[in-house]
Amino acid sequence: MPRYTRDETPASGRQPQASCCPLPAGVSPLPASDGLDADKAERLAAAAAALSDPIRLRMLAQMTAAQCCRGPAASEASGGGPEGVCVCELQGLYGLAQSKVSYHLKVLREAGLVHETKRGKWGFYAVDEAAARAALAELGGLLGL
Repeated sequence: MPRYTRDETPASGRQPQASCCPLPAGVSPLPASDGLDADKAERLAAAAAALSDPIRLRMLAQMTAAQCCRGPAASEASGGGPEGVCVCELQGLYGLAQSKVSYHLKVLREAGLVHETKRGKWGFYAVDEAAARAALAELGGLLGL
């Protein structure tokens, strides 16, 4: 049995073996698709994984709705709160420890769906609208939607 690498090509460089069952007459084999390279697949998988958790989806929705901080840092910022939602707000909202909130935000940030702005000791997170649109468009394109 040949071993496969992460992008499902045979590690030896050989072509995959023929199908285990013969195709009926008039039925063509599956067409080869080169529309999804390994890097793009990794990016889409990271975005899909980030979106697969209910808490992260709720955090994204909160960031979209809030637009700016109303927590302790809001009084320190001139002209209202800074863009994004403070970690402390998400802690209180979802009753999670700071480490759990930070973990979820890290997953969203590494997937490119949110960006962080630091102001002193405070970290503010906001949805990266362009990156989120691009990821959703790529996922839709992959599925033919």
